[in-house]
Amino acid sequence: YPPPQGASEILGVEVSGTVVEVGEHITEFRIGDHVCALLAGGGYAEFAAVPAAQVIPVPNAIESHAAAALPEAACTVVSNLVLTAHLQPGETLLIHGGSSGIGTHAIQLAKHLGARVAVTARTPEKLAACRELGADLAINYADEDFAAVLAAHGGADVILDIVGGNYLEANITALNTGGRLVIIGMQGGSRGTLDIGQLLAKRATVAGTTLRSRPTYGDGSKAEIVAATLELTLPLLANGTIRPVVDSVFPLAAAAEAHARLESGDAIGKVLLIVADDE
Repeated sequence: YPPPQGASEILGVEVSGTVVEVGEHITEFRIGDHVCALLAGGGYAEFAAVPAAQVIPVPNAIESHAAAALPEAACTVVSNLVLTAHLQPGETLLIHGGSSGIGTHAIQLAKHLGARVAVTARTPEKLAACRELGADLAINYADEDFAAVLAAHGGADVILDIVGGNYLEANITALNTGGRLVIIGMQGGSRGTLDIGQLLAKRATVAGTTLRSRPTYGDGSKAEIVAATLELTLPLLANGTIRPVVDSVFPLAAAAEAHARLESGDAIGKVLLIVADDE
């Protein structure tokens, strides 16, 4: 996604580190605090400036560098599963890309919320990782029709979709009556076929959201989402109910290698860049 107006064109929308300076009226954070933060851009750097409303304290249970795997994933999951889809206990959630950074976080939070979790992934290793995190149903999309598998297991009440266009029709088929499809990515294209009759008959909802372009303050803002994430997710991180899933760590100078790891499609969880390991 392009950077919002006025944001840094440098890559990176989530970071972790130590506070080295605070604004004049900031009281909730102090120099030396270990924090992670949601950015609009500029994360591939030694220093990042960020509004305090987008900063999250790092619990002692989590290594400082591993906390960089949290802000975007945690905020995306809370904003979409809780604030948008209103996932309820006993409902079935389908997560496309269950082994991704967002997917691995979503599995853990959804299980805490009492949902039944189904995921799609493309390798036995990824499916096994999702099951280990708590997924109840793991579907290999490379050789299975996920909509047919879901239908045989009672359908989905909520779908969190990173694929977009070419999954739209099958997603609607997989939804139960009153189901909610939340599209957060376009890996499968920006256009798809929608059977409006099926949508109406199921009284289903299709929502599309992004995180990076949201304003810092106001309705639906980053500050609002971070506050909800602090309330719901931070205690779960502190007590180990949710943990960041880190695939690999590269030095900042090897950013190209880190991107190659992502593009390989083999990563499970987050790929991190580290400026200096001071732990």
